[in-house]
Amino acid sequence: MKNLLQKLAGFEPTGFPFLNFYLNAQVNENGQRTFDVYVRTQLSESAKNYEEESSERESFDRDAEKILAYLETVRPTAQGVAIFACAGANDFFETVELDMPVDEDYFFVSDRPHLYPLAHLRDRHPRYAVLLADTNQAQIYVFGRGKTFTREEIQSTKTNRTEVGGWSQMRYQRHIDNFHKQHARESIEEMEKIVRDDNIKRIILCGNEAVIIPLLRGEMSKEMDEKVIDVLNLPVTTSEDELFEATQTAIQKYNSVADMEKIEKLLEQNYDGGLGVVGVERTLEALQNGQVQELYLSANLGVIRYNRKKVARVLENYAPGANEDELPNTQESEEVVDELVRQALASADDISFIEDENLLKDYGGVGALLRYTMQATPANHAKQGG
Repeated sequence: MKNLLQKLAGFEPTGFPFLNFYLNAQVNENGQRTFDVYVRTQLSESAKNYEEESSERESFDRDAEKILAYLETVRPTAQGVAIFACAGANDFFETVELDMPVDEDYFFVSDRPHLYPLAHLRDRHPRYAVLLADTNQAQIYVFGRGKTFTREEIQSTKTNRTEVGGWSQMRYQRHIDNFHKQHARESIEEMEKIVRDDNIKRIILCGNEAVIIPLLRGEMSKEMDEKVIDVLNLPVTTSEDELFEATQTAIQKYNSVADMEKIEKLLEQNYDGGLGVVGVERTLEALQNGQVQELYLSANLGVIRYNRKKVARVLENYAPGANEDELPNTQESEEVVDELVRQALASADDISFIEDENLLKDYGGVGALLRYTMQATPANHAKQGG
């Protein structure tokens, strides 16, 4: 999904209509999908916006034909679908089938890709690792985007306690403890390899909190231990579905707290000369300066507010000589938000979507933590030099 976002972000408008579909592919109570009805209706209505036999209409019709043909091939297990098409731009056509549902069917036509929903889906469903263990077996899962990516099983030698006394009992207990510690070490080593190879940032440990969890944490490096976001007291016999549900709850809880901490830090830095900015205008300017370390966007697009004239001025300052139709249309909030996402994909370290709309509601739904501050923008320098 990251590669697709980067490809979409690099798309240059050609003047032809760019079709964006986000579709819920779940079945209804009758076991049927209904997205094809929605797609046909939207295509039929939107086609009326283009004159018959015009190059724009020809591009639109070719896209419509290809989209309807593609829908016949969507795999039965897909929960969501995203489609991006512009036949007039060298037959640009990209799709992604998702293992988590899209909240609602959505269609948007512009001259460029609509990135916001796809970036939001990616942020909502990051990969995370789960280690479920007891003293002689362990299972490592990588969950993300509504599915299980990998599953590894580790089985160690079982040890049974016997009733012996004195020194023999002590030696036997040390023998058992060494087995348990070795098992914990092997489990952590395997998990560290998976986490490193997949660049995973979140870990959840599951098992008896009094017995196996201390052994596991004792074998973890500081770097790995800092990635642990929760510990769940679950038996090793927990099914994969039950484990996924329990860890999803833990992820959501963690995200809520993390979002509050991020915005609290942002607001503490939101002052002249501080490492934080809020509002579409200031954030867009910081992005175009390459200052932004992490972009924060409200997950509710309806919360995002801005001054159209000020945003247009920022865009024009950083694209001198560009035609008006080459810049995002400030009348369309989707295009302005997409420009924020596009700029962040090019220069920021991360994009975070804040699920609680109240956290950024009073600040236009947008903010950014900066790498460094600047006394003046390139546009201001140019004006001063002129």
